[in-house]
Amino acid sequence: MTLSISAARQNLMQNTRTARRFVLIALTLLSACAASDPSKGDDWGRSSEGGLGNYLAGRFAMSEGDPKTAAKDLLKAVAELPPAPEVTLQAFLACVDANRPEAVTLARQLPDNQIAQLVMADADIQNGRWQDAETRFHALPRQGMSQLLQPLLVAWAQQGDGRTDTALSTLRPYVENPRFRALFALEAAMIADLGNRPEVAAALYRGVQADMASPSLRVAQIMASWQARTHQAAEAEHTFAALASAAPELGIAMPALLANVTKRPVPDAADGIAEAYFTFAALLRSQDANDFSLIMLRLALDLRPDFAAARLLAADILSSEHHLQAAYQILNEVPASDPIAPVVRLRRAMLTDQMGRPDDAMRDLERMARDYPDSPLPDEKRGDILRATQRFTDAVAAYDKGIARISDPTASANWVLYYDRGVAEERSHQWPRAKADFQHALQLSPDQPFVLNYLGYSLADMGSELEEARQMVQTAAGRRPNDGAITDSLGWVLFRQGHTKEAVNTLERAVELEPEDSTINAHLGDAYFAAGRKIEAQYQWRRALTLNPAPADAVSLEAKLNTGHPDPVLSGQ
Repeated sequence: MTLSISAARQNLMQNTRTARRFVLIALTLLSACAASDPSKGDDWGRSSEGGLGNYLAGRFAMSEGDPKTAAKDLLKAVAELPPAPEVTLQAFLACVDANRPEAVTLARQLPDNQIAQLVMADADIQNGRWQDAETRFHALPRQGMSQLLQPLLVAWAQQGDGRTDTALSTLRPYVENPRFRALFALEAAMIADLGNRPEVAAALYRGVQADMASPSLRVAQIMASWQARTHQAAEAEHTFAALASAAPELGIAMPALLANVTKRPVPDAADGIAEAYFTFAALLRSQDANDFSLIMLRLALDLRPDFAAARLLAADILSSEHHLQAAYQILNEVPASDPIAPVVRLRRAMLTDQMGRPDDAMRDLERMARDYPDSPLPDEKRGDILRATQRFTDAVAAYDKGIARISDPTASANWVLYYDRGVAEERSHQWPRAKADFQHALQLSPDQPFVLNYLGYSLADMGSELEEARQMVQTAAGRRPNDGAITDSLGWVLFRQGHTKEAVNTLERAVELEPEDSTINAHLGDAYFAAGRKIEAQYQWRRALTLNPAPADAVSLEAKLNTGHPDPVLSGQ
């Protein structure tokens, strides 16, 4: 993916700060070595040098998403170097990330570190020392986002100690606060449910349902379980149906989710603690605090290794940071019997493709298509892989198979599959079929900005139905005003209609939004030329050539620069 200039600068600054920090740490450690007892002689000095190397190797392994190697190297550094809080801290974090038992030993050396206190509390929980865990949770500072986590942990520790009413009292002020009511009401409902307070649980679950805008996987599992266990089977099916509509990828897991709906999702207080960590991790993820979110997920998995939802979220974070192998490994530990195992298999297949093994990914998806004959998703993912490698005709065939498996062609969630097939058809020069699929996608999801943009842009690029194309793209731009590609489409329609001044203004904004896009820069060059600004047009075409255009577009740009004329126009969006 091409970075914008601002993103590239931010990455450079971040890497520079990291490098400086490494240098300062290394200098600190070397100073500690020099100031220590020289009577230990050359062996000690060589040991310290080896320790520093292990430290830096461990930090590098952590930056590469390899916590197992990092923990091994950093534990060596702790053993070989003079005591240094930074070394202990990094070794501790690596051990937490790698799920190594040394994390508890190192935590005892970090009395002021909150994560260390959570690790020690988890050790108390695993040994049944609920009151000790509660004491540790009470001691956590209540500031920032941790003020949300601390009462949840305290309440679950109280529930683990058999004090359900005390736990509910702990959460009551937060349940009554409208700001985070749904979050705390859900945890309180699970505590009441587990503590055999059915009337209290029912009232709390109703409150959660009333405040729930769109269900997440985990919330839907918890709500549907309660509904099914209290003889509300139709409501449980409705909860999962709403989930499948909001997140179509989960549709493949619906039969298994329904088959396991009466299973209590949080069967004991230790799992409740893991649930609280997971909830907090999701909040941190929404704030782009990925490092801390991963730590929370590791704590959850330490208490509950089979927590599939936590593994999915962790894999999502790791893959977003390009640690694809680590993401694959964490998903590989989800039991095949878990209700969301099919979703995990889909994610693993797509990770396999991203790791440069498309043939293996295709074989995995073909097996899934046989295992789940009623789901269009495996064939849809096959189509996505083929389309990404520009095998558009083969992609159309894969999408055909997926669409043939759709049980309800009128379901709004299916617009994506028709849109994807339409793109593959347009790119394989099957325009009548493509147009029909785009129009069908709009019937399923009216005013869908991506469909409106692609259809409107394609019509404009062909010089066909320009006024209709303009209306489509204007609607899309109204829904996504800061989308550079859609803004470019609007500018391109205006250009093809002959509204040169408006086209220039719109395309200049599109370049501001997507400065590293070759097609958008080339479009602006064409508009500049039409406006008589030929020097600026030449600059934009040259700039577009430096931004990795498609081969055909590169030829077109070279021709423009050689002839000084904008024909032929680009069509690379």
